[in-house]
Amino acid sequence: MKKSKVYFVLAVVLIFNFSLFADEGMWIPSLLSKYNEEDMIKKGLKISAEDIYSINHSSLKDAIVLFGRGCTAEVISEKGLILTNHHCGYGQIQAHSSVEHDYLTNGYWASSMQEELVNPGLSVKFLIRMEDVTDIVLKDVTKTMSESERSSMIRKASSKLINEATSATNYIATVKPLYYGNQYFIYVMQEFKDIRFVGAPPSAIGKFGGDTDNWMWPRHTGDFSLFRIYSAPDGSPAKFSKDNIPLKAEKHLKISLKGVKKNDFTMVYGYPYTTQEYLPSYAVEMIAKYDRPVRVSLRNKRLEIMAGEMKKDAKVRIQYSSKYAGVANGWKKWQGVLKGLDRIDAIEKKKQLEKEFTEWAKSNPERMKEYGNVLPEFEKVYKELTPLKNWTTYFFESVWGIEIVRFAANFRGLSNLDKNSTDELVNTEIERLRKTASRFYKDYNSSIDKKIFYSMVSMFYNNIEADEYPPMILSIQNKFDGDIEKYSNFVFEESFMTSQQKLNDFLDSYKASKNKKITNDPVFMLMTDFISYYRSNYAKQLQELENKKDKLMRDYMRGLMEMQKDKLFYPDANATMRLTYGKVDTYEPKDAITYTYFTTLKGIMEKDDPNVYDYDVPEKLKELYENKDYGKYAEDGKMHICFLASNHTTGGNSGSPVLNAYGHLIGLNFDRNWEGTMSDIMYDPKMCRNISLDIRYFLFIVDKFAGAGHLVEEMDLVE
Repeated sequence: MKKSKVYFVLAVVLIFNFSLFADEGMWIPSLLSKYNEEDMIKKGLKISAEDIYSINHSSLKDAIVLFGRGCTAEVISEKGLILTNHHCGYGQIQAHSSVEHDYLTNGYWASSMQEELVNPGLSVKFLIRMEDVTDIVLKDVTKTMSESERSSMIRKASSKLINEATSATNYIATVKPLYYGNQYFIYVMQEFKDIRFVGAPPSAIGKFGGDTDNWMWPRHTGDFSLFRIYSAPDGSPAKFSKDNIPLKAEKHLKISLKGVKKNDFTMVYGYPYTTQEYLPSYAVEMIAKYDRPVRVSLRNKRLEIMAGEMKKDAKVRIQYSSKYAGVANGWKKWQGVLKGLDRIDAIEKKKQLEKEFTEWAKSNPERMKEYGNVLPEFEKVYKELTPLKNWTTYFFESVWGIEIVRFAANFRGLSNLDKNSTDELVNTEIERLRKTASRFYKDYNSSIDKKIFYSMVSMFYNNIEADEYPPMILSIQNKFDGDIEKYSNFVFEESFMTSQQKLNDFLDSYKASKNKKITNDPVFMLMTDFISYYRSNYAKQLQELENKKDKLMRDYMRGLMEMQKDKLFYPDANATMRLTYGKVDTYEPKDAITYTYFTTLKGIMEKDDPNVYDYDVPEKLKELYENKDYGKYAEDGKMHICFLASNHTTGGNSGSPVLNAYGHLIGLNFDRNWEGTMSDIMYDPKMCRNISLDIRYFLFIVDKFAGAGHLVEEMDLVE
């Protein structure tokens, strides 16, 4: 098939396929009027697609921001106030916390803008516009090109587009593939870098239920935090300055006090990170039978060690709370994914689709030529890929999971400077390391990391074949008689990296002529040995297989879209703005169990347990409950906490606004139900639900619990 025909087929598929699946899909906002608006109106939408996304006038998109490195937030006042999840702001809350000022435990509320706290490194991005640039990006791409040549041509075209979009502006831009490279969009954004922490509830509210309730329903978590965007006096983006002012927002969301009822229309608007809905069965099998079980096992041990130490010491709890949450989030989710894929028989369903694809391809000589080898080649690629991925999964989840090993990578620059390097170069590198070390040791506990070191090295040692050991692991047999505990003791006693004092002493007396002190350090040696072994034995093969896989996925995706002409395909999530829509709904996780769609404050009181950190309800909240002091935020005398809906969400949708039919804010997306976590790979309309904070509980906590009514006064409430 010629290139022009390929693009034509894709266009035909996108234009004429209008049959939708239940509430599945992460849709491109700029294309809603063409593909989704009619269906959305049938399901209850009361505004237009132009009200949701427009480049000609202010629309809902102008109130949605990409928060930090992977969450969503929304503007909720004219003064640049933004709302996101507690777990999205957790790193900033933790960074501002200490034993003396424990904002994780006690919460924080700025009583004035002067008390709002600066967050170095945190930024938010507004989308200015998105545009289909497929024809430009692929103009000079031919089918005879290798994947590396194709990628080079695409990078060149993308770079030109980015330069044209950002020249003489303060915008940034990126070009991203959709449908595995069958389509390309440019995203032009404006980034603000002065983001200040305004407020968050105590963890007993913002993280209520902790890891026990994570990914679960019923849920009672007040998962929110507040920040504010600051700009230069002229409204342009600027780094932190005392002269900056709160952003005069072009658009902010109105907040509804009406609540939700079953079957109400809902939308989630944000930046979903990654989905893989169109993977072949071979990929799903690798994930379900090999990759995720290994990851769960390794993380389970790290979490066990951290949790045990966090219970003993308040300082350690603060130091490791964010780290623990980061490790635990994937650990628990993956367990749900494994159960979900098994429950819906995902691999067999993929195989059935592949059987249909094969028969479809065979029925036409031209299609057979184009697609006949796709699935057999997939089988070959994954047969080679699975054992390679096993080694790399063990490496990155075990040895690379050790904090001090990752920290050692910062010394590669200094280790490359020898006696011929100038003093200026050496001193610059030393100062960089001092700053990095200061941040690292603030939240580092050597005794915990030593236990993790022993555990992770042991698991790698015991689960990887000896002929796949890097030299440093072989040395455990040769130099330490296979005694990993003895090796661990040696590493932590001899390395200059295992305490801040030892590191400072090392840097104070460092000279470039002594760079072997770095290269001979046991932690640095372990780090470089694994990286070198990975690059020599796995990286090239993995890249070659990834290149093959990329091309196969591109061909398979195009073929599926040709074959299923009655289906409207949405592109997999890739951290770009999407809108998903569904309805408030219940679900049945097991026989004879039906979960209602909302929870109330009564459920928090039922879980109250002062002896369990995750369930220690604050006294002030108990008092408000006893007095039924809910203000205007209750419904029928009850304080609603969270609700369920059938919106198709994933990571990155954390902090996304949940909107009603009028585009008003009714909730804050923060999680999915455990039974539906496999929705990143296969969506099940009967089981997949997103979990959201009822916006009235957010208002209640800010107003009645925290006494921060001045913040509520900024907001635009709709009765």
